[in-house]
Amino acid sequence: MAERARRRGAGKGGGLMAARVRSLPLWLALAAVYAYRFSLGMLVPSGTCKYHPSCSQYALDALRKHGVVRGSLRAAWRLARCNPWSHGGVDYA
Repeated sequence: MAERARRRGAGKGGGLMAARVRSLPLWLALAAVYAYRFSLGMLVPSGTCKYHPSCSQYALDALRKHGVVRGSLRAAWRLARCNPWSHGGVDYA
């Protein structure tokens, strides 16, 4: 019984380490959005976004709510809709 529990990673924080490894892609995706916000995002004048929340905030919300794959797809779709011919408006993740 103890051998089976050891192989599953139970005890001594095995489950905690696995959870941290699984959440690594999410943290990397969130870090990429924050890196954009505090570098290139600073060049965009405030108040020019047609959508509320802004695309970077939408990406952060979508990543947190839907995970890396689905959240990234939703953020990419939002960026594709952000163009001079769109009407904009309120759009929550």
